[in-house]
Amino acid sequence: MAKVYAGRYLRVDLTRRTWEVVPIPEEDVRRFTLGSGYAAWLYWQEMDPAIPPLDPRNKLYVFNGLLSGTFSPTGCRSSWCGRSPLTGIWGESSMGGHWAAELRFSGFDGLVIEGQASEPVYIWIDGTNGTVEIRPATHVWGKGHFDTFDMLREETDPKAQVATIGPAGERLVLYAAVMQGGRYHARAAGRTGMGALMGSKRLKAIVVRGKDRPSYADPKGFRQLVREANSTIKEYAKSLSLLGTAGGVPATEEYGDLPLRNWRDGTWGGRSYEISGQKIAETIFWKHTFCFACPIGCGKAVEITEGPYKGVKGEGPEYETLAGFGGMLLNDNLESIAYINHLCNDFGLDTISTSASIAFAVEAFEKGFLSEKDTGGLTLRWGDPEMTIALVKQIAFREGFGDFVANGVRRMSQALGPETERFAVHVKGLEVPYHDPRAFVDMAANYATANRGACHMESCSYWQGYGLKVPDLYYEAHPDRFASREAGRMAKRYQDYVALYNTIGLCKFIIKGLAGPALVADLINKALGWDWDVATVYRTGERIFNLKRLINGRLGVGAADDRLPYRLEFEPRPDGSAAGVLPDMSIIMPEYYAARGWDPETGMPTPEKLAELGLDRV
Repeated sequence: MAKVYAGRYLRVDLTRRTWEVVPIPEEDVRRFTLGSGYAAWLYWQEMDPAIPPLDPRNKLYVFNGLLSGTFSPTGCRSSWCGRSPLTGIWGESSMGGHWAAELRFSGFDGLVIEGQASEPVYIWIDGTNGTVEIRPATHVWGKGHFDTFDMLREETDPKAQVATIGPAGERLVLYAAVMQGGRYHARAAGRTGMGALMGSKRLKAIVVRGKDRPSYADPKGFRQLVREANSTIKEYAKSLSLLGTAGGVPATEEYGDLPLRNWRDGTWGGRSYEISGQKIAETIFWKHTFCFACPIGCGKAVEITEGPYKGVKGEGPEYETLAGFGGMLLNDNLESIAYINHLCNDFGLDTISTSASIAFAVEAFEKGFLSEKDTGGLTLRWGDPEMTIALVKQIAFREGFGDFVANGVRRMSQALGPETERFAVHVKGLEVPYHDPRAFVDMAANYATANRGACHMESCSYWQGYGLKVPDLYYEAHPDRFASREAGRMAKRYQDYVALYNTIGLCKFIIKGLAGPALVADLINKALGWDWDVATVYRTGERIFNLKRLINGRLGVGAADDRLPYRLEFEPRPDGSAAGVLPDMSIIMPEYYAARGWDPETGMPTPEKLAELGLDRV
């Protein structure tokens, strides 16, 4: 077999300060590929549900995808996995940029990190001379991502790639992120709190440098296929190239998709344009940024040269950040959001959970569940960027009222009482990302069942509602975005396809460039000499999705947990194009379970389904 992936990973024990190289059986790669698929397979074999997420005995699994570090379109992703400190169930987050490619060049496909260092450390993997070191990190502990990135590059290799945690991860903020790329191209493994898991081990950073490049089973055919695929992706993803994800902000308000005032409002009077990619292009745009092997370049760096937020220069806010610190909080001050994004990147905070937690707190304050006595004198109100900035800083350092908000929506709601559950918008403890299942009803089934909790990127099916028709993926039986019938089956179809992306290391944005299952199969075949087809793509994704469901079942998740938050299931948007629409879960969930082959009483795969997927021995 061609040397596309390394076929080995590092197992690091921080307690003992030891490491070993572990081979990866090809049989496992063919069944689960790599990335979060192989991470889930290892975790399934090693997990102990009795151990709390932040216990040193829990492990952090960091794995490249099968095609990470190749020149496949967007072969840039790494998966950061483990038991989530925020949700208590399966946690994973995918990170772009250049770190994964450098890890692949160093000769490894990933790391399993266990134990807890006696003092802050970082791991230095130098593939140029074949060494691995566990080095002291006391000199960067307490520093933000930007300074840490620069300092560790200076003392290792100026071309090294550095993944770090900021103060939020060190202080175990439950939705802390892992960051990489430095101040000018920051990328995050944001969701589910993998930064807190890293911080619990006193691991500040993982620094990698390599020299080996992949070789391919069919080099000529692979290059030709990539050349053709890149051309198509560039053509159909032009809007992403031009404006990034932020360019979609006005359309989300038009479709009734943009969350407003903690999901209460339907329209914003067109104010969404003020925080859009179009507005960024007119005002603070600096340059386009690209992840490794990316033909799109959706990153949009910004520079603010005047006003109260002068001095911000680096990666600009993307859609989820603009929706969260904009629409969710009714803040239409674009430059303030760019500054907040800069803070979150440096502190290492997931912008979705951070903004959702603040929005919940503002509504709780508004309704009398919190007072200035609770907030340390801070008045919580909509449309106040300075309040938000102050709270972001408190959250990152777990200071004052921020220590409470750092625990996320579910824990805040539990502390404030059952009356707050009606506006606590999360699924299984993970704050809902900023696409509304009342605007795209197929997302209701996905949010209810996605393995890491509410996650738009475990299906991306709402893209079809915006008119995207991907070959071998488009679901013709669900032409009406407001319809509950067929929504469950559609969600299952998209989940099975998208489940493969984190495991093969490609960015899901190429799907917007019409990258369907046939292309994925062709890329794998040309790179590795395998014999995949469209059916194999779906079956492998389905196997991985079900394996993660088994993990969650062992952690206590079942059918009773597969539900939407009250506001999104029972409170329609009052106006706008999605006004009055609610997903009918009594239709959606039985249909979904039937399509999945899951027991509707337990919400778990049946023995027949497990046998069909080759998971019967599991």
